[in-house]
Formats: sequence, structure tokens, C-alpha cells
Amino acid sequence: MKIALIGYGKMGHMIEEVAKKRGHEIVCIIDYDNQEDFKSKAFASADVAIEFTTPTAAYDNICKAFEQDVKVVTGSTGWQKEHSEDIRWFCQHQGHTLFWSSNFSLGVYLFNKLNVYLAQLMNNYSDYQVEMDEIHHIHKLDAPSGTAITLAEELINHYDKKTEWVKGELHAPDGSVSGSREAEPQQLVINSYRQDEVPGIHTVKYNSEFDEISITHNAHNRGGFALGAVLAAEFAATHEGLLTMDDLFK
Repeated sequence: MKIALIGYGKMGHMIEEVAKKRGHEIVCIIDYDNQEDFKSKAFASADVAIEFTTPTAAYDNICKAFEQDVKVVTGSTGWQKEHSEDIRWFCQHQGHTLFWSSNFSLGVYLFNKLNVYLAQLMNNYSDYQVEMDEIHHIHKLDAPSGTAITLAEELINHYDKKTEWVKGELHAPDGSVSGSREAEPQQLVINSYRQDEVPGIHTVKYNSEFDEISITHNAHNRGGFALGAVLAAEFAATHEGLLTMDDLFK
């Protein structure tokens, strides 16, 4: 399979390594300093483009790939609220293909299934209050993380006491704290921490007067994300439309 990479930071380098080990060819690498290569023959020859950039760049990158009729796998977060309906329209009415996930890790996928099951179970126990924490490296620009938002939305869909999520405290790399843990009873608080080079830690906590029940996913490194992104590209190469991890693992 021919793969184009959009974004060549740490994740881009790791995806390149994984893809080559799985026998794929990297035909084009696009970063901030060679945007003109979106219009190159090399980019257009790709079966799939894998995009890991920033919240502000992701949507434009996807559109540029679609203009060349190249399928896209993206793990970028922070752009969905403003542009998800546009992307859905492109896939449904213009024949484009996008595979999006806030996290391509198999472990996170399984963790979310556990998150849903626990939310359903906890509906029967009103003494517990739920909140979430997420910890990421100091370079991450969006907070809460896309993975935390996905986990929160799935929890809300299956937990009767919460109807929306809200940003809680943000603990910045310099030690400063902004935001608040205070919220309305129906709101799920997500607290964010930016520390060192942490790949990603997500915790869902149910607290009562007497105890706490918590589940945590702790990524040891970015390897699982990179492998999952390549697996998603392999899947997208032979499938059409708006795709998710549920499609890959069903």
C-alpha cells in the first residue's frame, strides 16, 4: 500500500517506521514547510494519507487530501466541533473516505468498552459522583484531550445522571491552575494535566463518601497509537465513507 504522511513530528516518524515494517511504501511526507506537495503526483498516488497535526491545521489538511481524491486517516483532535458536519457531508455526498479516531490504541478502544459497561452499572448507585482526569505531555495543545472527550461522550450516553461534559481544572506545565472542578449536577467534569512527556493517561472515577471506584488507561509509549493508525489505513484502503474504530474491530 502507498501511504502519504501529513505531519512529521514524533507520531509521524513512528507511523513511518511501523508502516515500513508492515511492508508499505511512504510515497510523500508533508509538513508545515512543504504544503505545496499536496498537489504533487506523489501525494496523489497514495492509497491513504495518515494525518497527525494540530487542531488548527487538521481540517484544511483533510480538505486538501480530498481535493486530490486521497483517503485520509486522522488522529488529530480539536477540529470536530466546528467541522464534523462538513466532513460527514463530504463522505456521504462526494464519495470521500475519512477514518477518524481520537485514539488509535487497541487498549483505549477496550478501555472505552469497559467505561460504557461501568457507566451502565453505576446507574443503579446514586451515592457515587463521577469525574474524569486526563494527563498528557506538555506539547499537547488541546484540553481536554480528544480521547477524554470521546470517553466522556460515551459515558454520558449510558449514564443517566450526566447530560454534558465541561472543562474542569487545567494544570499547566508551569504549575499554574486554571478552571474549576465545580459544576452543575448534570455536568461531567474533565480535569486536564500537562506533565513532562506523558503519552496519555485517562482515568474515570466514581467517588462516594466511603470509597472510590476508578478505571485507568496508561499508555507506556506511542507505539500502540502508531500501529493502530497503520491498521486503520489498511482498513480504509478497502472501505469507503466515514469510518471509526468500531468499524475496524467489529
